[in-house]
Amino acid sequence: MIYPIVAYGNPVLRKVAAPVSKDFPELGKLIEDMWETMYASNGVGLAAPQIDKSIRLFVIDTAQMFANMEDDEMANYPDNPGEKLVFINAQIQSLNGDAWLYNEGCLSLPKIREDISREKSVTMEFMNENFETQTKTFTGLTARVILHEYDHIEGKLFIDHISAFKRKLMRGKLNDISKGKIDVDYKMSFPG
Repeated sequence: MIYPIVAYGNPVLRKVAAPVSKDFPELGKLIEDMWETMYASNGVGLAAPQIDKSIRLFVIDTAQMFANMEDDEMANYPDNPGEKLVFINAQIQSLNGDAWLYNEGCLSLPKIREDISREKSVTMEFMNENFETQTKTFTGLTARVILHEYDHIEGKLFIDHISAFKRKLMRGKLNDISKGKIDVDYKMSFPG
């Protein structure tokens, strides 16, 4: 099932998500639907709050990013060939490396992109889809996507990493998104 992506302005995007219990109803089906929704929306990551589920769950697939890059471009990223993973109840253990800028976007804020500074590496503790605890360090674009999705389960958006002045300049675009005055090629759910 393909869920509509929750648009900017929906309060679920600003809530700290609740932990996921092992007996969460139909968790496997939800994860499968999240993959389907992410791919249908041309995303590389999707957090449960983006489909109106305020739980600590997100999925990422950075392998598809690298599959679409030229060989010389891939050489710039140490995390090539990427990862395809499910993160349940993720927690950041450490952030390392120099922060670097990269132009980010978000399915919940279509047609808005900004250069965002994030650390080069993150060590995460999380459970996979089988509720097995994992501790793993990620770098490069994979770390960036994970941090972006992690922000979602913490009630944050990538625009929270830019200056108040830049956010003020984009207020009109943000209002248009929350009112549904935007054309996208995937299903969206707008506030109100």
